[in-house]
Amino acid sequence: MEKYYAHPTAIIDEGAAIGEGTKIWHFCHLMNECKIGKNCNLGQNVFVANKAILGNNVKVQNNVSIYEGVICDDDVFIGPSVVFTNVINPRSVINRKDQYQPTKIKKGASIGANATIICGNTIGQYAFIGAGAVITKEIKPYALVVGNPAKQIGWVSERGHRLDFNIDSKAVDPENGEVYILIDDYVAKASYV
Repeated sequence: MEKYYAHPTAIIDEGAAIGEGTKIWHFCHLMNECKIGKNCNLGQNVFVANKAILGNNVKVQNNVSIYEGVICDDDVFIGPSVVFTNVINPRSVINRKDQYQPTKIKKGASIGANATIICGNTIGQYAFIGAGAVITKEIKPYALVVGNPAKQIGWVSERGHRLDFNIDSKAVDPENGEVYILIDDYVAKASYV
């Protein structure tokens, strides 16, 4: 008996690895070499290619294609209609499967609706990518980025709240009181410093 739920319209190729408690909704397609962790939620019309990897508790909203080379750590959120790429210079008449570039989404990062993630980049842990942003370079942990091309406009906590650093380079998450420190243009939780 399967330990995950798949809607009857979902297509799951033989060999796809799917963790316990995962939910796969209408019209999804998971290819045979993909890996999906535990307690994930794949919304309607999600495609997961061979060798794509989703960690545990990853939420993928409707109309997202996750191509080969994309690796998402645990607790990642991918908003509706996010676009991933895996080749920098695609051409219809040239096969560039040997030129796929990896894209890494680190633990706890959130990607807003309709964002585009250009391959070969890493999105740092707990970073927050605004809706419609176009990611063309590496994104620091806890960074808040928006626009096309995406530019950093601030920092966020692990709970997704904007951080306001004081003169001592400290900020407090208003939801849970956790303290963050800004050092040399990088953010860390105070307990890790």
